[in-house]
Amino acid sequence: MKVLLLKDAKEDDCGQDPYIRELGLYGLEATLIPVLSFEFLSLPSFSEKLSHPEDYGGLIFTSPRAVEAAQLCLEKNNKTEVWERSLKEKWNAKSVYVVGNATASLVSKIGLDTEGETCGNAEKLAEYICSRESSALPLLFPCGNLKREILPKALKDKGIAMESVTVYQTIPHPGIQGNLNSYYSQQGVPASITFFSPSGLTYSLKHIQELSGDNIDQIKGPRHSKQNCLQLELLRKDCTDAATMFAAIGPTTARALAAQGLPVSCTAESPTPQALATGIRKALQPHGCC
Repeated sequence: MKVLLLKDAKEDDCGQDPYIRELGLYGLEATLIPVLSFEFLSLPSFSEKLSHPEDYGGLIFTSPRAVEAAQLCLEKNNKTEVWERSLKEKWNAKSVYVVGNATASLVSKIGLDTEGETCGNAEKLAEYICSRESSALPLLFPCGNLKREILPKALKDKGIAMESVTVYQTIPHPGIQGNLNSYYSQQGVPASITFFSPSGLTYSLKHIQELSGDNIDQIKGPRHSKQNCLQLELLRKDCTDAATMFAAIGPTTARALAAQGLPVSCTAESPTPQALATGIRKALQPHGCC
C-alpha cells in the first residue's frame, strides 16, 4: 500500500530516511515529497548573540532549521574554533531546550546537551520550561517567520524572559507541483497523505485537490469526526485504492487540516517515525479509525 509523506528526506546513520524505514516495517511503501523551502535571515545578528552566552539564560530550538542557522553562523564567521574552545562549554553550562528528537539530534552535533526533547510540541515544552527555569537572564530563541505565539506567550505569562530572533523564513518548495504531478501519474492516488506542518498544508493542498479530484471531495466535509470516520470507512471498503486518508504529525497540523474541513484520520502521538507509522497502520486497518 502506497503512502505519501509531504516532507524532505533526512537520512539517518543507517543511510535511510527513518520514516520510510518504519512505514516499510508495516508493509507500507512511502514516498517523500518536499513542500517547503527555507531562506536564512539575520545570521550576523544571530551569530553575535551566540558569541555572548553570558547575556542569556539558555537556548531554545524548536525546529531543525533553527539549528541549521546556528551551524551556518559557526561556519560562515569562522567561529568553529572559538566555539569548540570556549563558547560551547559556556552554553552547555546553561539549559538548551528542544522540541523533538530530530532537533535534539542536530543540536547534539554542534556539541550541545539538550533537554525537553520528549515534550513533542511547543505547548508541552513551554510547560516543561516553566517548571524548571529560574534564571533572570532571557532565553535565546532562534525561530522562523511563521512561529506560533504559544511558547513566547506561555513564558511571558510565567515571567520568564525570552529574546526571539528570526533566522529563517518558510517559502513554498519550487518543485511542489511538478513532483506531485509525477507522483500521481506514476503511482496513482495514495492510501494516505501525511502533512508535517500547517505551512506545508497551505502550500500543497490546492495541488493535491486538483490531482485527487473526487477522491478528496468525497471525504471533505464538516468537522463531525464520527461521521467522517464512518464515511471514510465505507469509502475504504468500496474503493480501497482510491480514497485518501489524511494524517498529521502533530496536533497543530491536525487543527490546520480540520480548519480546511478535512477529516484527520490519524494524528501521531509524538512527532517520531515510530509513532506516525503506528498511527497510519492503525488508521488503515479495515475496522480501525484513529
